[in-house]
Amino acid sequence: MQGKVIRILIAKPGLDGHDRGAKVVARALAQAGFEVIYSGLHQTPEQIAETAIQEDVDAVGLSILSGAHMTLFPEVMRLLKEKRVEDIIVFGGGIVPEEDVETLKEQGVAEIFTPGTELSSIVDFIRETLAG
Repeated sequence: MQGKVIRILIAKPGLDGHDRGAKVVARALAQAGFEVIYSGLHQTPEQIAETAIQEDVDAVGLSILSGAHMTLFPEVMRLLKEKRVEDIIVFGGGIVPEEDVETLKEQGVAEIFTPGTELSSIVDFIRETLAG
């Protein structure tokens, strides 16, 4: 991927109406030189997967505070796999209990960032994972 612009979709799945954290992460990633698409609030897993494919992104960042992460994250993963798009990494952030983090990782979520994570850690994760 060297020399290629890394494209990231930041999405808010479900009924969660609070997107301040997602916007802060999107801005930090954009300032770090990534191309960022923000999908807006209240996205279904189907909308997120379709947008990821249409926009030809390298990564999808899911932000959730509603507690529905164990349903919504795996559903986005399933839909991407169903559409045979397995080269897009999925990462998440928000309110995710520690006991759910490992389960989500076992299901294919690349990383989970919880409140208080330094923005530089998220940028570094994207660089190390996608830029080589």
